[in-house]
Amino acid sequence: MRIEEDDRPQARLSDGSIARVVRSGFTTGYELEVAGTPQSHVDLDDPTHLHFEYVARMGAVIDRLRMPGQPLTAVHLGAGALTIPRYVAHTRPGSRQQVIELEPALVELVREQLPLPRGAAIRVRIGDAREGLGRLPTALGGHVDLLVSDVYSGAQTPAHLTTIEFYRRAASLLAPDGVLLVNVADGAGLAFARRQVATVRAVLEHVVLLAEVQVLKGRRFGNLVVAASAAGLPTEWLPRLMAAGPHPAKVAHGTELASFVGGARPVTDADAVPSPRPASSIFER
Repeated sequence: MRIEEDDRPQARLSDGSIARVVRSGFTTGYELEVAGTPQSHVDLDDPTHLHFEYVARMGAVIDRLRMPGQPLTAVHLGAGALTIPRYVAHTRPGSRQQVIELEPALVELVREQLPLPRGAAIRVRIGDAREGLGRLPTALGGHVDLLVSDVYSGAQTPAHLTTIEFYRRAASLLAPDGVLLVNVADGAGLAFARRQVATVRAVLEHVVLLAEVQVLKGRRFGNLVVAASAAGLPTEWLPRLMAAGPHPAKVAHGTELASFVGGARPVTDADAVPSPRPASSIFER
């Protein structure tokens, strides 16, 4: 339900937090904030403008899936402002996309304030991301080219979306060369990220990790992108692409990734915890 506590478009979510659509203070477009935390950036005039660094890294991987411009079958866990679905629809016309989002009020707000482009085949399903995987059309099983997991409750990923049981269910949807992309947020020590990589590696053989160097070294809180597939990932071009910008990043794979994981154990449903909560100062403008 829409509410009008100030003059910015907003909605109250099921946990009482407020989602707002605000004009970006740093670039063109709009941002979706939830409980004061920036969740998504959208440029309605240019869907290829991926402002958040980790989203740009996801976009770089997506660009290399199959042939350029070829339609994809994609599943997105977590809607946000539908930034990546918009990007896929624009760069790969004809793609079929399913989005699972827990908050109907958020979806309504985004659709009203940041309407999707006409003709985009993006279906939004309301429900828990993990439960929603089991309610997708059975025909998708083994045919999904891209599965993006980017789910946050406030500023944290819920525990049940971090486990080996969850990733096994997600991986079962992938085509033989399909790719899983996961947004992982972590800070000093990277204990959570190390266990997430260990968990994904226990499910899919080929894994790479993309992040800004200082984040990858655990020197500051930030986002790391895990890319994984049962087939080989194109590690020969990723390092050059990530280093080139516009948001330079490090690529860890092979022995370097094994060293990053160290002795971290995969996460199970029995011992899962939410991702770390960032300090509020990270989002101060």
